Amino acid sequence: MPSTLQLFGPVHLAILAAVPLLAAILAAVQRRLAPGSRGLRFGLALVLFVQGAAYYLNFAWHGERLFPNHMPLELCDVTLMLTILALCTLKPAIFDLAYYGALAGATMSLLTPNLSEPLLSFITVQYFVNHGLIVAAALYLVWSGQARPRPGSVARMMLWVNLYAVFAGAFDFFFKTDYMFLGAKPQAVTLLSFLGPWPWYILVCEPVGLVLFLLLYLPFRQAAALAPDPVAEPNE
Repeated sequence: MPSTLQLFGPVHLAILAAVPLLAAILAAVQRRLAPGSRGLRFGLALVLFVQGAAYYLNFAWHGERLFPNHMPLELCDVTLMLTILALCTLKPAIFDLAYYGALAGATMSLLTPNLSEPLLSFITVQYFVNHGLIVAAALYLVWSGQARPRPGSVARMMLWVNLYAVFAGAFDFFFKTDYMFLGAKPQAVTLLSFLGPWPWYILVCEPVGLVLFLLLYLPFRQAAALAPDPVAEPNE
């Protein structure tokens, strides 16, 4: 096994394949449980919380300051919190944001990981566990029929992510950090690498994000269009 991750090499492809497989297994198990069963959702939410907390505890264990450079302010950090809340509550407004954050954001992080640590280091393993579970949880909720994005969710996600970018940008400005890569691109090759120099890649992210969100909502829009109309009540 190589000491570092080879992009789209055998190990990377295996990780990518494991994510939807896990989601499919979880969805199949959920369908076999009693209607309204919450144990699997709550258990998955607990796993997500514990592994997310372990990331920050690792910094504290090694004596690194969490503020300001190791705060849970990346978009995937917020998506993790939203996913946990969606698993626990099934609130449509929360799931709308978690769905797009997971399938557009965390998936992109899995496809083009921003990593410099060895393959079997804690940081690398936790990175893939974290992002993989976020995506698997969102797919599990959809595939098990427990949640789905609602009409208008794309517009709400665009509004929310831009408002959050304003907050993250203000934090970056005052504390000289780079959350959401608003100040500089990551060193690794990611989608941002092909979107032009700073600050133009930030502006290009707007139409790219919109297209991704629309594509992610497209199956649900088509399903609604293909659904049969309600049978009209006969006139008396």
